[in-house]
Amino acid sequence: MITLFGIPNCDTVKKARAWLTEHGVEHGFHDFKKQGVPEAGLDRWLAAAGWETVINRKGTTWRQLDEATRAGVTDAATARAVALANPSVIKRPVVQWAGGDITVGFDATAWQRRL
Repeated sequence: MITLFGIPNCDTVKKARAWLTEHGVEHGFHDFKKQGVPEAGLDRWLAAAGWETVINRKGTTWRQLDEATRAGVTDAATARAVALANPSVIKRPVVQWAGGDITVGFDATAWQRRL
């Protein structure tokens, strides 16, 4: 089973969910706002994709963090702490594919190759 993690009102998450549905791909959705960020999942994402990929340093949430917090994110441990405190700083969607692979973001071409 594929699980898509994100925030339902995020445009990229909406596109990703629509794409999966249009392609007949059964999937579950984990809402960061309602269900929180799964700590064990976050650890897997950071290990698989790297903190530089998981943390969206171009988004509004990142820019709204104070300078000291942004400057303090230098490795997976510090990125983890910021992501748990500010789930919207996680780049979306995070997808755990049926085989256990993790991807971050939406790329229709790459997703098509996976199917």
